[in-house]
Amino acid sequence: MTTVTVDAILERALMGYDLSSEDGLLLLKETDPGAIAAIRHTADKLRQQQAGDMVTYVINRNINFTNICEQHCSFCAFRRDEGQKGAYWLDWEQILTKVKDAVHRGATEICMQGGLNLQAKVNGKSLSYYLKLVETIKQEFPQLHLHAFSPQEVQFIAREDGLEWSYVISALAEAGVDSMPGTAAEVLDDEVRRILCPEKINTATWLEIVSTAHKLGLHTTSTMLSGHIETPEQQIKHLEKLRSLQQTAINQEYRAHITEFILLPFVGKEAPKTLRRRVGRDQPILADALLLTAVARIFLGNWISNHQPSWVKLGLEGAKEALVWGCNDIGGTLMEEHITTMAGAIGGTCMEVETLQATITSLGRPYKQRNTLYHHLQ
Repeated sequence: MTTVTVDAILERALMGYDLSSEDGLLLLKETDPGAIAAIRHTADKLRQQQAGDMVTYVINRNINFTNICEQHCSFCAFRRDEGQKGAYWLDWEQILTKVKDAVHRGATEICMQGGLNLQAKVNGKSLSYYLKLVETIKQEFPQLHLHAFSPQEVQFIAREDGLEWSYVISALAEAGVDSMPGTAAEVLDDEVRRILCPEKINTATWLEIVSTAHKLGLHTTSTMLSGHIETPEQQIKHLEKLRSLQQTAINQEYRAHITEFILLPFVGKEAPKTLRRRVGRDQPILADALLLTAVARIFLGNWISNHQPSWVKLGLEGAKEALVWGCNDIGGTLMEEHITTMAGAIGGTCMEVETLQATITSLGRPYKQRNTLYHHLQ
């Protein structure tokens, strides 16, 4: 019986072959420093082949329009019940003020997501509320790219109004949503989801909603919440599902596909105590996040060429390090960020363009501003 070595796997990856799940798992479980250095080197080389040396960034603003949420995810320090201290729900004027400020600061994208607020209805309809959110922004700023509403939010709207997912996605796109965040994925394994987010959509539903968005012409991103209770086997299963989803979109010639992969390491400082105790730490382990970053590039890169770290979760120095472990993008300015910050992240809530540029330059790499769909901007 032939024993597969790390060197053989990496050599095949550099020749352009896709890794098997077994290959990916072997890399993820590697502990030898020399082998890990080889994995990093391969990921960096593949990044250069698949995405080039240019490091991109986007000028965007995050708007989390409410933290009132019906669900109780075990990792979430953001959600509140209505009437609870710290609960908020932005009105139309507050949202417009934030958008105007973002445009003034050069934003090309508004990223908008929020809690699942049962009161968020117009004339008794959830979809009408979400459409008004979109129209409030797009009527005044049609040039902005609206990256909004996760698969979980689509399912929530559809459930509340008794609609098909495809109808909800089409209506949001027609109103002005330009792409869908691939959040609420957490780990695409139902054993993990039963502990992390038992009230959220299951794996199959997440995949189906994202695939439906691709068929209807709405690009999505993809994410993984890592470094909590999941095993390396479950991490690889997650990556395999994302790769398969992208292969379907491309091979079936759907109108849209996944534009990027973002690793989101778990921050537990202010997370609910049960999960925090189980995980046993407040902040991500950088070495673990970097190895997974590298394996994700090697595993997904033939199909998803743009990989981004989270400076909010890793800090700017950690995100900078990820740029030599397979990432080609450093993310966005965000301007404000609540979900991870309320969990106790160290990265901050806003990043100036000049800071991102200086960080990239310090690696000896060129930088370029991009839009949400990875087109370079002048």
